[in-house]
Amino acid sequence: MKSTAIPTNTGRIQSVDVLRGLIMVLMAIDHVRVYSGIPAGGPDPGIFFTRWITHFCAPGFAFLAGTSAFLYGAKIGDTAKLARFLVTRGIFLVVLEITVIRFLWAFHVNFSEFFLAGVIWMLGWCMVLLAAFVRLKPQIVGWIGLGIIFLQQLFSYVPLMVPESGRAAFGKIWEFVYPAGLETFGSVSVLYVLVPWIGVMAAGYGFGLVLQLDAERRRRICLRIGLGAIVLFLVAGTIRTLTNPAPPEAPPFLFRLLNQNKYPASQLFLLMTLGPLIALIPYADRMKGWLATALKTIGRVPFFYYLLHIPLIHISALAVQLIKDGGMHHDWFTYAPYTSIPEAFRWNLGLLYLVYAVDVAILYFICRWYAGYKAAHPENRWLKFL
Repeated sequence: MKSTAIPTNTGRIQSVDVLRGLIMVLMAIDHVRVYSGIPAGGPDPGIFFTRWITHFCAPGFAFLAGTSAFLYGAKIGDTAKLARFLVTRGIFLVVLEITVIRFLWAFHVNFSEFFLAGVIWMLGWCMVLLAAFVRLKPQIVGWIGLGIIFLQQLFSYVPLMVPESGRAAFGKIWEFVYPAGLETFGSVSVLYVLVPWIGVMAAGYGFGLVLQLDAERRRRICLRIGLGAIVLFLVAGTIRTLTNPAPPEAPPFLFRLLNQNKYPASQLFLLMTLGPLIALIPYADRMKGWLATALKTIGRVPFFYYLLHIPLIHISALAVQLIKDGGMHHDWFTYAPYTSIPEAFRWNLGLLYLVYAVDVAILYFICRWYAGYKAAHPENRWLKFL
């Protein structure tokens, strides 16, 4: 039986494709940085902002995944079918994360030494969880998402409700949900816990209603939400930064304000990143020219881009090391995205951005071909997973 919880609308929304494309392009900066050996942040402004600009990617991934789920539901007009799609796609992503993607990062798979619960793992499980909510009204799903985001610290107390005799065993699973200071499985690195990210995805699902409005109302609401989030971040972040004493060797105020906690993503981190993305929607709706075309092209096939960009950057790094230092040094990337490159062999920022620009250009042309192929073959249903 079809549900009327989601209004029917079949048109594409340019801003979603543009922002997804922008997020994918920014993401590549951070992953080239990983293989360059340059640290994630630090006192150097160039390095700090090279890392900081990529903070918009994971929140944008999760938020727009929720919005895209809403829009797909609006297209098919059937929440039961939407739920099945989310579960199927979510499990598909989880399996790819621990097999294909794990191999692409390091060119080997050894679960006994290293198991990463990364961003695709998180997105997959969040889609499975979102499937349980889509029969509710989108407004309710959105408010549930906001509640999870702003009350996320409550999840750290859940293990205390478990009898002490079983807390350690329970903690091994719960550390995938939210950090509670318990030990997880020995070889596992939990980079992205599920909370607050399921909240971000649910909030994005509810936000889909805004994108159903006429252009002028959508513009006003996006600016109010986006600029309001930015102001709230600046006020609350400034108060928090100024009231936390900084040692003499601490970085400047601006660096401390922008250096919000990502693992797990704090409320301030999400305000800092989602606010500007939402505020950009009216402008992304009106973008024209070659840049808009390029971003839309990538944004229509984001997961295809994701699967390609890791091996391309990995191979580029091996080639650069061979040319630059006479050896590929595969062992430096054994636990990628955690790399162990000696300081003397790390790249400078100029080389990082050169490799980044070349790789993104290559990815664009491949994505342009695939987007055309996908549009020309709607009968191939499996293509919707990529």
